[in-house]
Amino acid sequence: MKKAPGSLLTPIPILLALLMGTAAHADDVSSRSNDLPTAPYLLPGAPTFDMSIAQFREKYNTANPDLPLSEYRAIDSRLDKSPLTRAASKISETLYASTALEPGTGKIKTLQITWLPIPGPDEKAAQEKAQAYMTALMRFFSPTRSPEDSRKRLNELLSKGKGARYYSQTEGALRFVVADNGEKGLTFAVEPIKLSLTVP
Repeated sequence: MKKAPGSLLTPIPILLALLMGTAAHADDVSSRSNDLPTAPYLLPGAPTFDMSIAQFREKYNTANPDLPLSEYRAIDSRLDKSPLTRAASKISETLYASTALEPGTGKIKTLQITWLPIPGPDEKAAQEKAQAYMTALMRFFSPTRSPEDSRKRLNELLSKGKGARYYSQTEGALRFVVADNGEKGLTFAVEPIKLSLTVP
């Protein structure tokens, strides 16, 4: 993972805002308030996926050769008080993948795809590409879903999260997150959750 030049991330304020943990809630929540609590992946003891970003990228690219992810580059986080390592991968001028990693182990806390809707003749094609990447990310962690079922599920999540700064739903050990900031960007994220054991 290389260090990103400062110019790489300047046009994506929503990506940075999400990586800073300004939009968050617990499970199955929609929030439109301005005072949002800390993102779950930033909380002490938050779980990780059992892989590094390099391992994820290698497996993801093998499974999705038509929707590749370039190398993630570290984001300068000197102004960020969180100990997490943040990194991003530029897919296109309007599409980015990002992550937050556990210090020491480098294991993944969250994986995010952010689309910046820029009006113009290419907006629809860019949106379709963004949704294809979001669907691929969902399928990576839910491989038993068909592509059609994954797209349908993504559309349901995006519809429920439309206009919400933060919306999440859990499925098994996964949390799917939608952060819709209109013209500032749309982010879809996948995060691990801790499963609590039921005591009889």
